[in-house]
Amino acid sequence: MTDPTDPTDSIEPRDPIEPPADAAAPAAALPGALPPWFTRGLVAVGGLVVALYAARWVLVELRVLVMMLAVALFLSLAMEPLVDRLAQRGWRRGSATGVVMLGLLVVMASLIGATASVVVTEAKDLIDNAPKYARDLERFVNDDLGIDWDADSLVRDLRSGDAVDVDQGAITRTALDVGLGVGGALLQIATVLVFAFYMTADGPRMRRTICSRLPRRHQEVVLSTWEVAIDKTGGYLYSRGIQAVISAVVTMAFLLVLDVPFAIALGVWVGIISQFIPTIGTYIAMVLPVLVAFKESPSTALIVLGFLVAYQQFENYVLGPRITRQTMSVHPALAIGTVFAGGLLLGAVGAILALPATAVIQAVISRHTIEQEVVASRLTTEPGRRRRSVGLRSRRSPAADDGGDAGEAGDDVPAHDA
Repeated sequence: MTDPTDPTDSIEPRDPIEPPADAAAPAAALPGALPPWFTRGLVAVGGLVVALYAARWVLVELRVLVMMLAVALFLSLAMEPLVDRLAQRGWRRGSATGVVMLGLLVVMASLIGATASVVVTEAKDLIDNAPKYARDLERFVNDDLGIDWDADSLVRDLRSGDAVDVDQGAITRTALDVGLGVGGALLQIATVLVFAFYMTADGPRMRRTICSRLPRRHQEVVLSTWEVAIDKTGGYLYSRGIQAVISAVVTMAFLLVLDVPFAIALGVWVGIISQFIPTIGTYIAMVLPVLVAFKESPSTALIVLGFLVAYQQFENYVLGPRITRQTMSVHPALAIGTVFAGGLLLGAVGAILALPATAVIQAVISRHTIEQEVVASRLTTEPGRRRRSVGLRSRRSPAADDGGDAGEAGDDVPAHDA
């Protein structure tokens, strides 16, 4: 009941103060305004671009060092099996690595010495008897090819020395450039050998250091990849060695049939240079046998050149890919493509390392992935394998599954015979 004397009863209650509708609602985005994540995304993309350019600059500046490390790792992987065998026999890894590396250097020096004498002798003879060989070439072109060519002016220049008259200053500059180039090459070779020695001698310690920073499952991947790399590098050297021997024997036999001088040394030259200097090694190997054969007669030189070109094509597209496929499990087309790609990217070093790198990558992918069943189709079935495909389908049929192990064994027989 309201008391008329109470002043508070006359005051009417007020509604609570409510904030304006515009203040309670969030501010609406203006038309055409950028989303809040745009700035962060733009900064992230810009940072990624800068990082990529910085990485590219570092790789370009350190390209020589990176290539030397790659070659050193390749040599280390190649020496690892021999060093491991010596270490198992009680050798210290440092001593075993030194012996293996010294043996490789001795073999390389012997091969170079065996062919260097032929190169020096033939070059000196070519310079001393250049007018005579020019006359022989003139007779061959005029009599055998039916082309009218007069070599009198060339012979006069060769006899007077005008053809080889060179500025003495140019000779000095060239000699200086050659000396600097040889010195730089020797320094790089020595650096590669030092890197390869320590990579091999301290191989177990280096692998322990790397694996100590990784989880266990990643350690298994690293060690498995390293083992595959050793195996595939050995397969690469084995395949190259086989091709070098075959090339040397075939070339030697052909030159002996033609009675070309220094046939044995020239065969060794062709086998080594064409196999262990990729891309341009094939053409370098052809020069010396053709020059030696040219001393006998220009027609003999043409025959030798034609034989070497034909054999190299046979080796590049038939023999080499088949041997590589057996020793490294690389498809012939992939082997050819990777060699060309490595040569275009990194030159001779890239061409040398392309095949073992491809084999390692392919083996790692095969080891860490699961091969899936291929859908039956005429595009995936060879006509000669039809009976085998029928046998495989019969093994996967429910009737074969119900038949148990005996039924599956019975189906294996015709599939294997096919």
